[in-house]
Amino acid sequence: MTATFPLPDDPGASVRPAERGPLPARALETSAEHPWPVRLLARKIEQYVERMAPVWVEGQVVQLNRRPGTSTAFLTLRDTDLDMSLPVSAATRVLRGATLEEGAHVVVHAKPVYWTRRGQLQLQAREIRPVGVGELLARIEHLKRVLAAEGLFDAERKRPLPFLPKVVGLVCGRESKAEHDVVVNARARWPRVRFEIREVAVQGAHAVQQVGDAIRALDADPDVEVIVVARGGGAVEDLLPFSNEALVRVAAACRTPLVSAIGHETDSPLLDLVADVRASTPTAAAKRVVPDVAEERARVAQSRQRLRAAIAGTVAREQAGLDAVRSRPVLAAPHGMLADRAERVGALRDRARRALDARLVRAAGDVGRLEAQVRALSPASTLERGYAVVQRADGHVVRSPADVAADDAVRVRLAHGSLDATVTALHDADAPAPGPVGETS
Repeated sequence: MTATFPLPDDPGASVRPAERGPLPARALETSAEHPWPVRLLARKIEQYVERMAPVWVEGQVVQLNRRPGTSTAFLTLRDTDLDMSLPVSAATRVLRGATLEEGAHVVVHAKPVYWTRRGQLQLQAREIRPVGVGELLARIEHLKRVLAAEGLFDAERKRPLPFLPKVVGLVCGRESKAEHDVVVNARARWPRVRFEIREVAVQGAHAVQQVGDAIRALDADPDVEVIVVARGGGAVEDLLPFSNEALVRVAAACRTPLVSAIGHETDSPLLDLVADVRASTPTAAAKRVVPDVAEERARVAQSRQRLRAAIAGTVAREQAGLDAVRSRPVLAAPHGMLADRAERVGALRDRARRALDARLVRAAGDVGRLEAQVRALSPASTLERGYAVVQRADGHVVRSPADVAADDAVRVRLAHGSLDATVTALHDADAPAPGPVGETS
């Protein structure tokens, strides 16, 4: 199987010079002064690989070489997400049970083998199974649930497209119909739009890596305002790169609004779900990313017409209201309103004067009656009839002989003046009438 080289302990091995000493037993014991020869390292790698068990490996066939007249075929198995590959050899009897072609998705049961002469690791295939469409769709559905649980498809992550992007990034196939549909339809709608185009492989083993790199490059370009990933229709196997987890995560990390236009209306790769906008076709994507200049001009003209009509209507309504206000009597003849108010004020003033005069007359009559009553009840009236009021020196009115004593000085108030007198005698109420005037008894 391999061309072997004798180890130091093998019979017939070349003798190491005595001055250099024995070879180190382990790799950690090697040094610049005591290195391993290449044959020894190769044999150790071979022995390590031989201890590995057979393994199932999944990948994509990117090269297939069937040599006529030989019992062995060679192919390259590439990883579906990253740019990594391994050589695989398979007997023709193994290939009889599987119809293989380049780009096929397969799982291989193989034993790792290390060829010491070429220093190459290779897989010897024992069984090759193509991955069917049903299984691929089931895997995509499972991946869809996983990414949805992470929130990569949430509507809150979707970013709105710019209204009028100056530069549109386009990821498409080389000289593809999708590129023609996007560019022609977009420029027909808005002739001044510019495109930054990245032509890449949109199917096959290198599609995921090239499309992902193109998205990253356009996202890093500050002039690009929106990115369109476009591809025409095809079989389910042809659209598999756009449901690849690595590519979907690149699109999710893109900061520039992303439009997915993959396949036809019925196609739904995972890139459609993570993109900010999903277009059913490349032509529909062109209509989504740029507005139609004719439609926008018509809308501007219509808006201007509506604005003029609205302003004219507002001015007309305000003018009509102003005319209605000016036509009112209060503004048509303002002096008439003042005359009416002046006449009313004069009438109210005359009425107030008459009411005040009547009230004064009534009050004067009341005052006269009260004055007569007061005069009738006043002590002065009694004095006018010849009576007098006798007061002691302290001003107390004398009502009884007991209020004074003999020889007390008293004052006698008359209707017209007063007299000072002295009490000479005291008499009871039943005593004879007093003597001549001048004596107080």
